[in-house]
Amino acid sequence: MTKKIAYQGEPGANSHIACADAYPDMTPLACRTFEDVFHAVETGEAELAMIPVDNTIAGRVADIHHILPQTTLSIIAEYYLPIRFQLMALKGTRLADIKKARSHIMGLGQCRAFMREQNIEAVTAADTAGAAREVAELGDRSVAAIAPELAASVYGLEILARDIEDAEHNTTRFVIMSPEPGDRQADDGETVTAFIFQVRNIPAALYKVMGGFATNGVNMTKLESYQLGGSFTATQFYAEIEGHPDQRHVQLALEELGFFSNMLKIIGVFGAGERRRLNR
Repeated sequence: MTKKIAYQGEPGANSHIACADAYPDMTPLACRTFEDVFHAVETGEAELAMIPVDNTIAGRVADIHHILPQTTLSIIAEYYLPIRFQLMALKGTRLADIKKARSHIMGLGQCRAFMREQNIEAVTAADTAGAAREVAELGDRSVAAIAPELAASVYGLEILARDIEDAEHNTTRFVIMSPEPGDRQADDGETVTAFIFQVRNIPAALYKVMGGFATNGVNMTKLESYQLGGSFTATQFYAEIEGHPDQRHVQLALEELGFFSNMLKIIGVFGAGERRRLNR
């Protein structure tokens, strides 16, 4: 039986494309929400999860980092997908006919310049491919969808304008998650370690945590903060660093973090993706 990789969205979404590109031998499994994606893997319905975490134009995918602390899954790899958005509508529609365009909020945010130039109103949808399906079902020639090219084929729509994203560098980074941690070793090449931590509510705690990485020569490539439980003083951080936990300088930095944190959870040790290596 073919193994499955779960993603959030409908057939034709960028996450679907990422699954097919990165794991062509697996069957993509569409899920309604990110919670459903995690649940599918945690219960064994799927073997892997393809999760978008950030985009070079729109920034982070906010929902994800609130789910990560609760999941038992581990990040085992990362994948970078160049994003190309197409404006699509019912067959026979002209670009001049379009008054509104539906898409996921991230898709709309990545095509602002085109929308403004064409005086098209943005309408938020659950996801890009779902917007294409809605346009096909609606039957209104004044409404278009902003979605990947695959969605036009899936839902029988016509592409009115191609590659309408604001920047050519538009790329989404995905992480691939599994029920079991990866087997990445310290000598396997360039490695990324992802973890979640909560600093103690004491003066300069975060400053001292960061100092531990600086003095031990560990490069931190991502640091994002999130408030916890409605509090303005309890803060959780998601971080990624270059290096493996078995390397001595990383060990020392994480030990320093432990002195000033209430919680530390490593959620992934994985190889650096090609785009990360090329951008050094």
